[in-house]
Amino acid sequence: MTQDVDAPRSSYASSYTRSAEAEARLVRLADARLYLCLGLRPELAAFLDEVVAAGVDVVQLREKGLEWQLEADGLAVVRQVARRRGALVAANDRADLAAFTGVDVLHVGQHDIPPRLARQLLGPDVLIGLSTHDPDQLAAAIEDPDVDYFCVGPVWATPTKQGRPPVGLELPRLAARLAPPFTPGAKPWFVTGGVDATTLDDVLDTGARRVVVVRGITQAAEPGPAVTALATRLRAALSHHPDGAGGCAEA
Repeated sequence: MTQDVDAPRSSYASSYTRSAEAEARLVRLADARLYLCLGLRPELAAFLDEVVAAGVDVVQLREKGLEWQLEADGLAVVRQVARRRGALVAANDRADLAAFTGVDVLHVGQHDIPPRLARQLLGPDVLIGLSTHDPDQLAAAIEDPDVDYFCVGPVWATPTKQGRPPVGLELPRLAARLAPPFTPGAKPWFVTGGVDATTLDDVLDTGARRVVVVRGITQAAEPGPAVTALATRLRAALSHHPDGAGGCAEA
């Protein structure tokens, strides 16, 4: 199934009454450009302190099959560092962990708990993100009042998304038409899958202005400078948005 690329652009506004803290999270999400997804690693706190200080806006702990307590402990570390540095913290898939650990964001996939049910469990103040892989899922995410942001991808094949075929660059191009980044009322979105310093220009050429990066940061010889370089390019790209607006992307 395909989505008409000339469909009307959707205006996004939450249908929930949210706390001042949640509204502040939404403002930070709207301003976010660089989203880091990572697993547990040695010296996690020190690594996060370096990369968040260098320009990471959102940190998601993602490690499939991790024991519940280990994941909760890892999220506690991420939360401590990110809160100190002003970044948002995301849990992956698990609404129970999101509720228990007090994170800012729950990110779910198409086969995880539906956003509507996650909202019922978590209430209005935890932000909810959703992965999308085709035009119909993308259009549904734009319209869903329980989804605060969405991801588009994987654009390229990546070991962090094994078994998931790449969607290519046409899907982020469609997203840029339906939800132009950094325009009033447009829901935030991020491109995912194989995004790093060598592929960022191709992503930006689609009209995307937010990215999720994994290996380009976690495997960098110098993570802090790698983040600074990516963040600088993302900020600079705002003046080159195809629609003339200030300007999403994972790896």
